[in-house]
Amino acid sequence: MWRYSYRRILLCFIVILLFAFFAQIGELLFYPSNLKIIKGENKEMDVSFPFTLDLNENESIVRTIYNEGQSNLKQTVTFNGMVEGRTNLSLKLLGIPLKNYDVDVVDRKELLPGGNAVGIKMNTRGALVVAVTDIIDTDGERTSPSREAGIRVGDSIIEIDGNKIESSQEVVDILNDLKNTDIDLKILRNNDEMDITVQPVQSIQDNAYRIGVWVRDKTSGIGTMTYYDENTNTFAALGHGISDMDTKELLTVEDGIIMNAKISDVEQGQKGTPGEIQGAFYSTDKVIGRIEKNIDYGVYGSITDDSSIYNNERIPMGFKEEVETGKAHILTTLDGENIGKYEIDIEKLEKQDAPEQKSMVIKITDEELLNKTGGIVQGMSGSPIIQNGKLIGAITHVFVNDPTKGYGLYIEWMLNN
Repeated sequence: MWRYSYRRILLCFIVILLFAFFAQIGELLFYPSNLKIIKGENKEMDVSFPFTLDLNENESIVRTIYNEGQSNLKQTVTFNGMVEGRTNLSLKLLGIPLKNYDVDVVDRKELLPGGNAVGIKMNTRGALVVAVTDIIDTDGERTSPSREAGIRVGDSIIEIDGNKIESSQEVVDILNDLKNTDIDLKILRNNDEMDITVQPVQSIQDNAYRIGVWVRDKTSGIGTMTYYDENTNTFAALGHGISDMDTKELLTVEDGIIMNAKISDVEQGQKGTPGEIQGAFYSTDKVIGRIEKNIDYGVYGSITDDSSIYNNERIPMGFKEEVETGKAHILTTLDGENIGKYEIDIEKLEKQDAPEQKSMVIKITDEELLNKTGGIVQGMSGSPIIQNGKLIGAITHVFVNDPTKGYGLYIEWMLNN
């Protein structure tokens, strides 16, 4: 009887050990292969016998503290980031390497959060093709020289017969002076330049020679600044790139400016219909910055007038591993130039090892904001998201069928571009 009970107890003990062993190995093996440690801060990892964590190189970058006041079976390994750099860490089972981790010691930036509304004016490089059309020529034949030559919606015409194109009007003026001779176009497509030859045809409508394209060269609108970095004199806004409304293609920036904007009204968002912030730009002598880059994660540039930066208290950025579900707040402008603070909930976080736009799902919970806007509206894109005293992200998109919800982008992805 006692022997039977002893065997049962021993069996249970073995099962518990095996369960703990496989739980530990599963947790450690599926731990991200790249670890980030903030310079001057600590990162902890739990490890139990028979596993160990050992630094392989560059011990001057990371200091390791083992087993402070704990049992020999379970240890909390503390890694302290000493200086910026990269080292390597090994997970070992009884001294046998199982997995390597790259360890990056990085500095935590401090930034001035935005929240102020900005007017954005941007010129594209060349003239953007927004439509490729048919032409009825003087013989009554329907044709499209541009389509036959391989021109697509979303291409930009940057040269015609060696002449640099800076506006859509230049395309119209040059084509109106042409006859039925071949013309050489330089096209920009997905950041690649290519040469295309097109033969215009004479339109029966007005006898002018045409190639069958509609073009545009400028865009403007209102958005929200996300942050200003005093150390580099740079800013980021919107949290997403600016795309042409017809082609849906990301616009290639030739030059652009941001200006202070004053909000005059807000059109409430409703299910199926996004709302919109309405406002006005100041005159061009109130330009506060130059746009230098338009990419998937926002518009970027340099500040030319830092007196118009309303927030003057720097806060640390939060890395994606530090973002939690739960309460946070945003900064945004809904009235004049007054930046407001509004409560939100972060409902879901995406595990992202590389930059993606939809990093988190947020829900507006602030009654004042809901009463005024119905939730997230156009123009709030770029509004900084702050949690636990850190700048962790920016609003990017609204859920069309539920304007109280939308997506946010990790600030880490904005800073990496």
